[in-house]
Amino acid sequence: MPAPRKYPDELRQRAVRLYRESDPKPVIKRLAEQLGVHPEALRNWIRQDEADHGQRSDRPTTVEAEELRRLRKENAELRRANEIPRCSGTSGAS
Repeated sequence: MPAPRKYPDELRQRAVRLYRESDPKPVIKRLAEQLGVHPEALRNWIRQDEADHGQRSDRPTTVEAEELRRLRKENAELRRANEIPRCSGTSGAS
């Protein structure tokens, strides 16, 4: 189970929307202070939004990250399932 998020999703969405719709772009540190969030948190939200909208390719989109998490979990489950027969089976050494 993932850890609870420090900031509500509504705040994240509002913060990114404010940044995206501003012209000129606000200084992230100042906007973060106005919203009561950590500047690095806001910076990461903005980067993720840019990746999700195809504006940067240095990080996976939210959909890709969720798929990667799902596949890693499935892979770990399959590895565990494959370990059980090895541990309980006979050695089969010749």
